Amino acid sequence: MIDIKMAEALNKQINEELYSAYLYLSMSAYFETLGLNGFAKWMRIQSKEELGHAMKIYDYLIKQNAEVKLLQIKEPPHSWDSLTHAIEAAYEHEKYITGKINELVTLSENLNDRATNSFLQWFIDEQVEEEKNTYELLRKVKMAEKHVGALLTLDKQVGEREED
Repeated sequence: MIDIKMAEALNKQINEELYSAYLYLSMSAYFETLGLNGFAKWMRIQSKEELGHAMKIYDYLIKQNAEVKLLQIKEPPHSWDSLTHAIEAAYEHEKYITGKINELVTLSENLNDRATNSFLQWFIDEQVEEEKNTYELLRKVKMAEKHVGALLTLDKQVGEREED
């Protein structure tokens, strides 16, 4: 049986992951308004990934016979000053989520909860990948932001992303 403190923290993380999905879906809509369909697709896929992360935690709590408590999801921003600012916000958000995962790992260690610690290792690896992908996208956007042709080429390139 999972400790109540761990279950509460995991329920909060479900909320963080659902907010991430909302945030990226909002970014997708913003990119659609800019006519950047490739970036919109990239963020839509990212939103689905975040929903998958929330469900992974949800399923783990169910397997542990813990109560799942779905919390209110805060409203994400609807627009940004620019494409670059939106991608910067996504990168900062991924770093924030990494911090939240690290807090969960620390809690699992403090509670001597080996099962949850093992479960969370997937999220540690996933966050390394998430930060890397978002940072690489940010670097490319910064290089292309002042060159319309390069930006449109990048939009086409990121629109080729396939769902996992």
